[in-house]
Amino acid sequence: MALSDLLYPDNPKRKKELIQLHQELFDCMSTNFHATNVLVGVLNEHLGCTITPIEMRESSTVKENCEIIIQVMSEIQLQVQKIDSDMKEKLEPVLYQKLYDIKEPELEKIAIAQRVFSIIFGEATSTAAMVAIKLLGSSHLTLSVSQLICLLSQIGASVLGGVSITIIGLGLEMILHAILGAMERSQLLTAVKSYEKHLAEFKTASEKYQHAIHEVISLVRQQVQ
Repeated sequence: MALSDLLYPDNPKRKKELIQLHQELFDCMSTNFHATNVLVGVLNEHLGCTITPIEMRESSTVKENCEIIIQVMSEIQLQVQKIDSDMKEKLEPVLYQKLYDIKEPELEKIAIAQRVFSIIFGEATSTAAMVAIKLLGSSHLTLSVSQLICLLSQIGASVLGGVSITIIGLGLEMILHAILGAMERSQLLTAVKSYEKHLAEFKTASEKYQHAIHEVISLVRQQVQ
């Protein structure tokens, strides 16, 4: 009996579902890599960061690619924390609080941030200040990054974590052998169900993450025009 028949004895059509799930993961990961690189480009160009862009490694495993994007997301988090620390260190407490006051006009916040960046860099553009304010004030982006890091860690540790990120050219039996190893059938079914759940959450979190980045990028483009 084929391994796939052992996994899906009651529904032959489900033999293809694992491949479909993995392809969905690949597509979602690819979009996240692109969106992250766009944000990295903005940080490097306008805030003087030196974050290295990332590239999906199609010959590597899901886990290894998860680790790549987690690392750069963590760097982005550190840069945002550094910006916040610089603001807190160089501003009077009243001005620092204004940066996080939702009632404070955004133009005033940008002016405050630009003052700090002028001290740090010698000069600063309003675009740089605007990017900083958006990053500091965007709970949407902050939460989506944290959530995505958590889900990427879960996916990397899941049943498909050790499989190549791309499955093009691989047969179903090869994929299942690579994934399943010597696991018992009951464990296999539980693992695949868990993977389906992680992927559904990952897709939702990815959409929020990409939307948050798009908001920042759109504002940058408007500012530059």
